[in-house]
Amino acid sequence: MATRGKHGYRFNWRDGNRFALLIDGDQFFPRMLDRITNARKFVWLEMYLFESGTVATRFIDALLAVADRGVSVKLLLDDFGSRGLSQDERLRLEHINIEVCFYNKLRWAKLFDNMARDHRKLLIVDGETAFVGGAGITDEFASPDSKDRQWRETMLEVAGPALQDWQVLFAEVWLRSRNNRIKESFIEPEVNPDGKKGRVTIARGIRAQGIMRSLVKRIRASERRVWLSTAYFVPSWKLRRALRRAARRGADARLLLPGPETDHPAVRIAGHRYYASLLKNGIRIFEYQPRLLHSKALICDQWVSIGSSNFDRWNLRWNLEANQAVDDVQFADEVARMFADDFAESKEIKLQDWLKRPGYRIWRERFWGRVDHWLHQLGRGRRDH
Repeated sequence: MATRGKHGYRFNWRDGNRFALLIDGDQFFPRMLDRITNARKFVWLEMYLFESGTVATRFIDALLAVADRGVSVKLLLDDFGSRGLSQDERLRLEHINIEVCFYNKLRWAKLFDNMARDHRKLLIVDGETAFVGGAGITDEFASPDSKDRQWRETMLEVAGPALQDWQVLFAEVWLRSRNNRIKESFIEPEVNPDGKKGRVTIARGIRAQGIMRSLVKRIRASERRVWLSTAYFVPSWKLRRALRRAARRGADARLLLPGPETDHPAVRIAGHRYYASLLKNGIRIFEYQPRLLHSKALICDQWVSIGSSNFDRWNLRWNLEANQAVDDVQFADEVARMFADDFAESKEIKLQDWLKRPGYRIWRERFWGRVDHWLHQLGRGRRDH
């Protein structure tokens, strides 16, 4: 189940899965809450962002309701990402059938070790259904005030043999954080003979970069298209080279990146220093305009990857991440339609216009680029140590 395949990947391809593409919180939150409400055996939730608000209250209410029925609930929350969860909400979660674990609790004495975070977003119900993507349990993904303000996000609902691998990943982090094994036996999901091929790809912070290896390999093999969406774009040299070579081969290479609406302006500016080189090599760049783009998705021909991982160096060096890879023509076409809708709401960056940008913007790119370089070297030294 957790063996390393012949190409060095942690998990092998599994046939017979079903995947549902869910776009924005008004689609995925109701589905997630419905699965929790109908849970019979257990609910496992691994989440980076968990902040008090309307969405968090709905989830806590649902978790308490199933816990009252005897369903086992395990919450694995990142200690940094859940700082916004109020003390009252934490007290509400004190229930005989609910276990809460905070990953890598912040401590001044740990210094740089505090930077290692659990960035995964995963919900597993009864070993039969999983939700994977980039959303957090916060109101940003389902604004009670206006849909125009909610973050643009993508989630996958997964059913089938891939659930075995997701259960393994959750159980491993739970063991590492709580120092006790999960007692519930793993569920062997049913195989759908007409289902799609899937594999879990992971990046285990400072120990491995499986997602990036998988991504670069697929881009190198792409023939028709490479479409990538990410909330934070500070790409590695290998990724930039793979994109350039794909475009030179004639593949339709596009990047869907955040526009002016962003929660980390400095990261966006640092990524701008790569635009000119990418544009000169035929990569098209689109900046999403209506809302904050938080979606993490990739298409290489008929291969799709959706999950928690942004494609920036910092993210893959420090964080626990996990993506669901899908190899299926029809599903890839469905994801491509999602991209097309997002491209239509984006501003395409043209090389001739980009080269005319004001000097102060170039200075900002260089400044934040140096900061990014310094942090990258710091993280590299820590990893080697």
